[in-house]
Amino acid sequence: MKLVVQVKLLPTAEQAVALAETLHTANQAANHVSMVAFQQRVFSRAGLQKLLYHQVKTLGLSAQPALHVIRKAADAYTTLHAQIDAGLLGPERSKRRRKAESKPIAFRPDAAQPFDNRCLSWQYDARTVSIWTVHGRLQGIAYTGKPSHLKTLAEHRQGESDLVHRDGKWFLYATCEIPVAPLNTDPVDWIGVDRGIENLATTSDQTNYQGQALKRYRRRAARRRAELQKKKAAGSRSAARRLTKRKQREARHATGENHKISKSIVADAQRTGRGIAVEQLAGIRDRVRLKRHQRATLTTWPFHQLGTFLEYKARRAGVPFLEVDAHYTSQTCPVPWCGHVSRRNRLTRDRFRCVVCGLAGPADDIAAVNVRQRARTPWAFVTMPDPTLHHQPTRARRKGRGDAPPTRQPAATGSATKREHRATTVGRSRPRR
Repeated sequence: MKLVVQVKLLPTAEQAVALAETLHTANQAANHVSMVAFQQRVFSRAGLQKLLYHQVKTLGLSAQPALHVIRKAADAYTTLHAQIDAGLLGPERSKRRRKAESKPIAFRPDAAQPFDNRCLSWQYDARTVSIWTVHGRLQGIAYTGKPSHLKTLAEHRQGESDLVHRDGKWFLYATCEIPVAPLNTDPVDWIGVDRGIENLATTSDQTNYQGQALKRYRRRAARRRAELQKKKAAGSRSAARRLTKRKQREARHATGENHKISKSIVADAQRTGRGIAVEQLAGIRDRVRLKRHQRATLTTWPFHQLGTFLEYKARRAGVPFLEVDAHYTSQTCPVPWCGHVSRRNRLTRDRFRCVVCGLAGPADDIAAVNVRQRARTPWAFVTMPDPTLHHQPTRARRKGRGDAPPTRQPAATGSATKREHRATTVGRSRPRR
């Protein structure tokens, strides 16, 4: 299982200049490769390498960085074409798609650049790295990070690392191959997780995460954003910079909260031997109709990120993870003998009461219970053995076990016999004459 660990570099002033010039040179070369690829309609790695490898080396890059630059441009076009084929950029004549197809992909001067083990080496005991630059190889660049990240880096790093320059700081994103625990194929039950607007996550154990505290934070952040946007509209450059920092701060806060919630739910499932079931929310913004004050709440929190964190943390811990149908989970009565589905079951956004059997309770808790119940049946089909893998034994193997060989039917001969067989096949009692 691949995870990415972030560490912060602590370069000196001279080292920082060399790293900055390396990124600028690599991205200038990537823009050149992108331009040629767009003009000549060559997008494969092999084709671009054959066409531009020697040109890229003349721009100031050695062999391995030149290959990485070519691959970065080819991968960017592969991603673009995959998005177009999937319809993520709109239909064929949409403005967004025409804009993406009308010009070559451009890379920022400080865009991230990958380095492999030939260009970058780690000294874990000294907490330093050695990295190739356009000014030669730099030795002894110090780095730091969280103790858990440093331990994971030292034990499981494998593959490439990306050099990133963000907000005047230098980072390395290292790929680590993390061992996963054996999957629990026979969970005793499931924890249903309902993701919502009022409560970020509600489990079938009636545990709510980030309720009123989240609402207060969102209201405070929305007020601050509105103030900065007014100043930005008036032409304040400092307000624009502060608005960007505010956006990044809110994104970090959301990521941190999603990590906490997913870690708690996965730990609970692992301790009790249960699986985790969530709603499949793909396209939820297009399906639901929200009130005006709820739209910003839905679009400013990464609900998909929470599901992604739950999935990879569950996989790492060996906990089963399943996505179920999200339709009518908050309008369905969870009582097995009732199961009534109606909008009238939702008295308010927070309250549920079945109009048939009278069951009442918090709507998010009811939805989480329905998610749990929907996960119980599909898991039996997910873990069911594939019947195509169990072939009939051959004649030699049957004889080896002492089984009697199958009796052969005498071969049909003559046109009359064939007509009788054909008539029997189509359901007639006698052959045609």
